Amino acid sequence: MTETTQATPTPPPSGFGTFKGVFTPSILTILGVVMYLRMGWVVGNVGLGMTIFIIILAEIAILLTALSISATATNMKVGSGGAYYLISRSLGLEAGAAIGLPLFFAQALGVSFYVAGFVEALGGLVPIPSPQIAGVVTLVAVAAIAFRSTDLALKSQFLVMGVMALSLISFFAGSAPAEGFATPESPVAKSPFWVVFAVFFPAVTGIEAGISLSGNLRNPARALPLGTITAILVGAVVYIGIAVVLADRVPPDVLLANPLVMQEVSWWGHAILVGVWGAALSSALNAFLGAPRTLQALAADRVLPRFLAREYGPSKEPRIATAVTFLVALIGVVAGDLNVIGPILTMFFLTSYGFLNVSAGVEGLIGSPSWRPRFRVKWWLSILGAAVCFGLMFLINAGATLIAGAVSALVFYLVHRREMRTYWGDTRHGLLMLLARFAIYRLADRKPDERTWRPNILVLSGSPTARWYLIELADALTHGRGFLTVAAIVPANSAAAERVPEVEKSIAAYLRKHQVPALVEVMVAEDVLTGADALVQASGIGPIYPNTVLLGETERPENLLGFVRLLRRARDLERNVLIVREAEAATVPAAASRIDVWWGGEHPNGPLMVALGHLLQKAEYWRKARLVIKAVADDEQEREQIQRRLTEMKDQGRLVCDVEVLLGPRERHFELIRQGSADADLVLIGARPPAPEESDADYAIYYSKLLDDTEDLPATALVLAAEKLAFERILE
Repeated sequence: MTETTQATPTPPPSGFGTFKGVFTPSILTILGVVMYLRMGWVVGNVGLGMTIFIIILAEIAILLTALSISATATNMKVGSGGAYYLISRSLGLEAGAAIGLPLFFAQALGVSFYVAGFVEALGGLVPIPSPQIAGVVTLVAVAAIAFRSTDLALKSQFLVMGVMALSLISFFAGSAPAEGFATPESPVAKSPFWVVFAVFFPAVTGIEAGISLSGNLRNPARALPLGTITAILVGAVVYIGIAVVLADRVPPDVLLANPLVMQEVSWWGHAILVGVWGAALSSALNAFLGAPRTLQALAADRVLPRFLAREYGPSKEPRIATAVTFLVALIGVVAGDLNVIGPILTMFFLTSYGFLNVSAGVEGLIGSPSWRPRFRVKWWLSILGAAVCFGLMFLINAGATLIAGAVSALVFYLVHRREMRTYWGDTRHGLLMLLARFAIYRLADRKPDERTWRPNILVLSGSPTARWYLIELADALTHGRGFLTVAAIVPANSAAAERVPEVEKSIAAYLRKHQVPALVEVMVAEDVLTGADALVQASGIGPIYPNTVLLGETERPENLLGFVRLLRRARDLERNVLIVREAEAATVPAAASRIDVWWGGEHPNGPLMVALGHLLQKAEYWRKARLVIKAVADDEQEREQIQRRLTEMKDQGRLVCDVEVLLGPRERHFELIRQGSADADLVLIGARPPAPEESDADYAIYYSKLLDDTEDLPATALVLAAEKLAFERILE
C-alpha cells in the first residue's frame, strides 16, 4: 500500500545565528577529545610529518564536504534533520533513509565516544574503580541537559569555549618539564597508519554539529557555509600547531604511553584537565542535540514510526527521540573506549559525507533550473569529495566498507518497497535524463549491430484488458531488457479523448500491477488504423524507436485494406511486424511446453523467428518450452538439404532446439503445418512482404488466404522481417 510522507516540522521564525548555532558547536566538537587525549598518541605512532599528512588528508575530506553542504544548503530551505534532510531532498527519500539511519547511530555513538574521553581524562586525576559506571553517570548528566533545553545547552558552550581557549594558551605557552619525562614502564606497540587515521578522524567531524541544528538556524543559507568552513580552518591550524609542539617537546615513547601528555608540557597543567572535561562534555552534548533531530526527521518523513517525531514544550523538544538516543549511547558507553569507538564513528561519518558530496555533485552536474545555490561550488569538487571519502573508507577497512554499503543498500531497498510518496522533488529524474541524453547521443553515432539486436516492441493492444495476450507475449520477448511500449488509440469523438493523461495513468497502473515494465502511449485519432499508422511513424526518440510492431489480426473485413496499408507502412519504415492470433483454448497451462518455428526458406523471416523463439525461452512462462524448427520439403532431396542446413545453423548458433523436416507436396504444406503444430503452444510462421508493384487489394487477398490457411492452429504469430539487418548473424 502506498504511503504519503508528511512535511518535517517547520522551524520557528526565531533561531540561532552563525556563531552560536554553527561555529561554536562545530569548533567545540573539532577541538575535542581527540585533541587532548590522542594527538600525542598520533604523533608518537607516525611521527610529525605523517601526522600533518593525516590532518591535511582529513581536513581535505571535510572541507570538500563542507563546500558541498554549503552549496546544497544555500539552494533550499533547510529543515530539521541535518545531513539526512539534505540527502533525502536531493537524492530521494530512499537514499536519505539509507544514510540517515547509519548517521543517527553514528551521532548516538558519538555521545559514547565523548563520554568515554571524559572518563579517561577524569581517571588521570582521580582513581576510577569502574569506567563504565562513571560513563553511565556522565551520560545521564549530559542527557538531562539536552533533554531540558536546546538553547540552555548551546548557551553553556560559551563557557566551555572560554575554558578551551585558556587551556590552549596554557599549552602553547608551556615547555617541557625541567626534570624530564618519566620513562614508561613498558613500551607501547605502534599502530598501523590507517588505524591511527581512523582514530583521529572523529576529531574533524564537528561539521555535523552545525548541520544537525540546521532546522533551528535563523538564516541557514548564510550560517552553514560561513560557520562550518571557518571552524574547519581554525581547527586545522590548531591541530597542526599542537602536533608541531608535541613533536618538539616530548619523546615518541612518552607520546605513545601518556594520553594526558599535553598537561605535562603546559604552563598550567590543570587548564588542560578542565579543557578536556569541557571539550568532552560539550562534544557529547552537541552529539546529543544532533542525533535526536536526525531521528525526528526520519520519523516525520514516515521512514520510522511517527511517534518518534513528537515534540514537547514551547521550543518543540524531541524528547522521545532524545530518549532513544540515550539508550543507543548507553550501549556504546558500556561496550567500548576511544580506540574502539573511534574507527566505527569514522566509517559512519565517511559514509554520510560521501553521499552529501554525491548529492551536491549530481545537482551541479545536472544543472537543473532549480539548482541556484547562493554558495556555488564546481560539481567536480563535490564528486572529488565523494571519491576521497569512499576511498578513505576502503583504505581504513575494506571489509567494513562493504558491510556498510550492504546495510545502506538494504535500507534503500526496504524503503523503496514501501512506495512512499514524497511532497518534494529530487535529482533522480534529472540524473536519469542526463544519462539518457548521453546514451541517446552516443547511440545516434553508432550503426545497429545484429549481435546486440533486441526487439524494441510497440504493442498496438488498445486497452490492456481487451488483448492482454499481446502484452504478455511482448513482455516475454523483451523480458526486461528490450523496450516495450503499450499503445492505445482513442477515437477523437469519444469522452476519453478529453482525458488522455488519465487514460495513460490507468494503463500504466494496470501494467505495474501485473509487473510489466513498459512505456504507455495514447493517441487521439479519427479511427484506430489512422492512429496506429501515426504511432508506427512517430514512436521513439532518435536511435531508440520500436523496431518491431506487435498487433492482433484484423477483425473487420471493412478494415482489411487499411490494415494492409499499415503493414506496408511498417515495412517501408523498416519495422518488423508480428501479427498474433490468440489460441481458442479454454484453459491456459501453467507453463508452455513447445514453440514451433516454421522455416520457409532463405528469407530473413526464418532467422528472425528463430531468434524470437530463443528469446521466449528465457521468459518464465516459456522457460521449459522446447523450441522446434520445422520445415516442409517437396521431395527427399530437398528434405536432406533443408535438414542439413538447419542442423548446421543449430550447431553453429549453439541453439537449444530440435529440427524436423516434413515431406509433402507444396499444395499440402499448410495441411502438414496444421497437423505438425496441433499440440504446440505457439506457432511462428513467416509472411511475405508486399511486392513494390503489388496493390493493396492484391496483398489483402494474400493476407486473407494466409489467415484462412492458419485458422485452426494454436496461438500463432505471423512474422514479417523488415529491418535492413542480416538476422542470420544473430544465430552465429
